[in-house]
Amino acid sequence: MPSPAACERARLTRDRRFDGLFFTAVKSTGIYCRPVCPAPAPKPRNIVYYPSAAAAAAAGFRPCLRCRPEAAPGSPLHRARSELVAGALRLIEQGALDDGSLPALARRIGVGERHLRRLFMDELGASPLDVAATRRLLFAKQLVGETGLPITEIAQAAGYASVRRFNAAFSAAYGKPPREIRRTRAALANGAADDLVLRLPFRAPYDFAHLAAFYARRAIPGVEVAEALAYRRSFILDGVPGWFEVAPIAGDEALGLRVHHPRSSTLGTLAARVRRMFDVDADPHALAAVFRRSALLAPLIRRWPGQRLPGAWDGFELAVRAVLGQQVSVAAARTLAARVAATHGAVYPAGEAVGLGRLFPTPQHLVEADLEQLGITRARAATIRGLARALLDGRVQFRAEQPLAAFERDLVALPGIGAWTAHYIAMRALAQPDAFPAADLILRRAAGGDRPLSTRELEQASEAWRPWRAYAVMLLWRAS
Repeated sequence: MPSPAACERARLTRDRRFDGLFFTAVKSTGIYCRPVCPAPAPKPRNIVYYPSAAAAAAAGFRPCLRCRPEAAPGSPLHRARSELVAGALRLIEQGALDDGSLPALARRIGVGERHLRRLFMDELGASPLDVAATRRLLFAKQLVGETGLPITEIAQAAGYASVRRFNAAFSAAYGKPPREIRRTRAALANGAADDLVLRLPFRAPYDFAHLAAFYARRAIPGVEVAEALAYRRSFILDGVPGWFEVAPIAGDEALGLRVHHPRSSTLGTLAARVRRMFDVDADPHALAAVFRRSALLAPLIRRWPGQRLPGAWDGFELAVRAVLGQQVSVAAARTLAARVAATHGAVYPAGEAVGLGRLFPTPQHLVEADLEQLGITRARAATIRGLARALLDGRVQFRAEQPLAAFERDLVALPGIGAWTAHYIAMRALAQPDAFPAADLILRRAAGGDRPLSTRELEQASEAWRPWRAYAVMLLWRAS
């Protein structure tokens, strides 16, 4: 959290760079706001600053209806100082506390319940239950204000056990039931048809064009469509296929997520995964503060200040593509991935109109697949089948909350997968900001100048870039 003096300056100037980094609570009104709230500035003696919306809500303050805290960019995840808190936050974003208990969450993270609460209070100023409750409420408020979904479906999508509990929580926070908040015809129209559009705010700058170009070079025909200012792909959630599109919203610091899926109950999970895939929660100013101290990275972050980490929709799919890309060009790997999808992926007729007539195959489809006939080498085909089997057996999991070291250990235990591949998969599939494939020749050349660094030398040099080494990888690859 910024210092109190910095918070005060940001509040008085409505500095957008601090939006979402802290929240301003007003003791005289009992309301908490974003630092960019357009309401007249309260007197300093009535102000209390909190590091998260959950902390302000836990202290008894209600969210502002004018500046809408649910529209703030970022989440507590990007400010977590420990892997334990980051892992717990990823689980909470996926709804782990909507129908699960705090002791169960602590067991999944591998710590005691009291220790987990202590870590959350130290880093976020709120307990895990407070964070989960605020996440549900703010996401529900977004759906109420931006869509025409029925209240019953909004309650399910936000993770409430019943409509009664949703109405009670909403009325307690906003002083009125959700139906009174919904007034605009535009919101009522959004969600009345098959497609629904959600707003995903980010902190500027955001280089969407580069992200789209990155996806375009790797897009699998039929599964993905990447254009200059839009990305679409097919997917499966809750066993049901659908597709989504992501594109910048003109004149707004946000992406528009267009969803085509019959089950609105999946919206929370889908939005969390897309947020991670497009890295909308990143803080470019925090990255710049670290990289500007490096003679190697400072000119790159000045040249490309909106660098984001290109994530992946599905961990298994990304792992298959990473194996296919070992020691071949990006174009060759894309060709092989396209053959795998065309031969073993399910047909998706509902997506054909938007160029998404295929679904990428699941581990069940590839565990016994004859991949050699597609031009894939025998060794890589065996690695992909072994990866599918390990995933089905539970020896490997693409859980975003697991520590990087544990994920690398499990993955490199499989034949055909080394540390480089494991870190590349962690960087993209798990959105691990500190993943670092130090053995990469391009990185070692870029960092060494006249003489490529050794893997150990590059590891030592990268210590100064923590905890954002994955972003350094993207900048160095981009420069090369």
